[in-house]
Amino acid sequence: MLYFSYGSNMSSRRLLQRAPSATFVAVASLVAHELRFHKISNTDGSAKCDAFETGENDHLVYGVLYQMSSADKGLLDLAEGLGHGYDEKIVQVTSPDDELLQATTYYATNIDPTLRPYHWYKEHVVRGAWENGLPAQYVEWISGVNSITDPQPQRHEKELAIYL
Repeated sequence: MLYFSYGSNMSSRRLLQRAPSATFVAVASLVAHELRFHKISNTDGSAKCDAFETGENDHLVYGVLYQMSSADKGLLDLAEGLGHGYDEKIVQVTSPDDELLQATTYYATNIDPTLRPYHWYKEHVVRGAWENGLPAQYVEWISGVNSITDPQPQRHEKELAIYL
């Protein structure tokens, strides 16, 4: 199955911990959606990413298409909290060579626009965006998103240890 990742799972190191069969297919974009950090985390209460549907054709979310097994999709559903703040939908994304592809993605059902992501979460998103060659201006925008310190420093260290 094809999975469109636009948040922390763009980082292959993070995604492979959750879905070991995931393999890179292509960078892609999703029209009429906007990247927002407003999904309420089920585990720590901070903000996570959402591909928010705006209906505006000039809004784009860039992300990464991965192929994965259905068994790993089930593991990813658990890690993402499917049914508990995220739901899923089939979206049509566009590859760099203008090929239209259908993929599954998650979208937030439990949002709070006043929340901010933890520094470590934003770091996963930024690293994944750079790793996959997303447009520099888009990555710079993500880098500029206001983030906050996790009150549990050991979680910060554990999350970013995958890059050491």
